[in-house]
Amino acid sequence: MTDTTKHQGQRRQLIKLLEEKGIEDKRVLTAVGDVPRHLFMDKGLEAYAYVDKAYPIAAKQTISQPYTVAFQTQLMELKKGDSVLEIGTGSGYQTAVLMTFDGIKVYTIERQQELFKKTALLFKKLRLTPKKVIFGDGYKGLPEKAPFYAIIVTAGAPQVPKPLLEQLAIGGKLVIPVGSKDQIMTRYVRTGEKAFDKKTFGSFKFVPLLKDRN
Repeated sequence: MTDTTKHQGQRRQLIKLLEEKGIEDKRVLTAVGDVPRHLFMDKGLEAYAYVDKAYPIAAKQTISQPYTVAFQTQLMELKKGDSVLEIGTGSGYQTAVLMTFDGIKVYTIERQQELFKKTALLFKKLRLTPKKVIFGDGYKGLPEKAPFYAIIVTAGAPQVPKPLLEQLAIGGKLVIPVGSKDQIMTRYVRTGEKAFDKKTFGSFKFVPLLKDRN
């Protein structure tokens, strides 16, 4: 599992593209530049690792487009010491990007058992150590570790799961694509015990967030 100078050069080109597409947070750009995306993809697709597209992985899921990963990460506005809950570990690429941020505690949940096992093994090989990698239903969140200062959902939700809103800290942000076919990227900021500020950021396309089906 090597990261060659060729791969690093391809990432530099990818970062330039992300800047052109509007990613401004230098920490996010640095994170994408630091994470070797090809290690999170099947060998047969490695040549496409730094193309700005989503590609299939196990269990009929996808590794997200780098722009989407960068955009969602930027929306969270992470700061040192934040605890982050990721719903949908998938390939582990988004998890790895989050873990490059200094002092961030990452909890991640995956409901597809095949992916959970495969990605947990990959994390060990890469010596990546999230606070916890959980096999379970992302709709329920992780109440025992709440509140979170950021929650990111990496699959399309027909509606916003109420437990995720409840598990946000005051001032915390939930970044979630909402919709059945195409999704609208949405950010909820918790402004009070029962108050949330909602803002949308355009159309994206994700695999569906499924509930209680393993």
